[in-house]
Amino acid sequence: MINIISKTKYAYIFSLILTTLSIVSLFVWGLRFGIDFTGGTVMEVKFSQNIPTNEETLEILNELKLNSLTIQGKGEDSLLLSYASLADDTNQAVWEKISEKYPEATQIKVNYRDASVSNELRKNSLWALFWATAGIMTFIAFAFRKVSRPVQSWKYGVGAVIALIHDVLITIGAFSIFGHFYGTEIGIPFIAALLTILGFSVHDTIVVYDRIRENLLRNSSGESFPLVVNRSLNETLVRSINTSITVIITLLAIYIFGGESIKDFALVLLIGVSFGTYSSIFIASALLITGYNIQNKKINYEKN
Repeated sequence: MINIISKTKYAYIFSLILTTLSIVSLFVWGLRFGIDFTGGTVMEVKFSQNIPTNEETLEILNELKLNSLTIQGKGEDSLLLSYASLADDTNQAVWEKISEKYPEATQIKVNYRDASVSNELRKNSLWALFWATAGIMTFIAFAFRKVSRPVQSWKYGVGAVIALIHDVLITIGAFSIFGHFYGTEIGIPFIAALLTILGFSVHDTIVVYDRIRENLLRNSSGESFPLVVNRSLNETLVRSINTSITVIITLLAIYIFGGESIKDFALVLLIGVSFGTYSSIFIASALLITGYNIQNKKINYEKN
């Protein structure tokens, strides 16, 4: 049996370093928001002959120096051009560049994303993350209400939520760094990926917690709480790693072969799932033991 709980100190140090770097990165560089959150224009162009590649389109529009320019294929003969500008002059310049190079091209539609709507979308995204986290904490505390000893049921919820915040914060910090050095922008798919990470990470944590609950309920040998937790981790370790590896392999395939439009989404999930597995094993359960030790010290102090 692997003594996983003996690595708690190192796991805390490692996580503290990463979360600190993430917070510093967010304060110093922030995040690069795409037009989903800043407002802009989406132009759909249809080509009757050969559709240009993303690289060719970027070369055509390079002189205009468009902010937050993204190019996405639609069907077999159309492109969606997204950029952070609502000016008619800019839209006309974009269309002139395209039609000059491809006279047979047709402008299908031009949609505008207003900045005020985008701000509301940003606020709603934050609320979605908040309520998802609060709901998870409440559910776990309720689900583990029958296991109130030696650690109160609400501490299971707190441990899971801290692990979730850990996973999400590191993922956001990574994209802050990517945004500063590589110009990576975030949009609605990024928020969707974060919510997916919350679901995956808490699922893995609940599997470990549920095994701890089962072992506590049938613990007739008087085994100490830290030993019960360590045994539970060992019993679920192979299952957690195998599940995560299959997901990571799938996400790697999507990241490598899925194309530009879904690449960042897959990258968010790759980072989040990897750290979600790590936190389920080394952080969430370790927090239970830390809470248990603090509680015992307090009781012993009061007795003395």
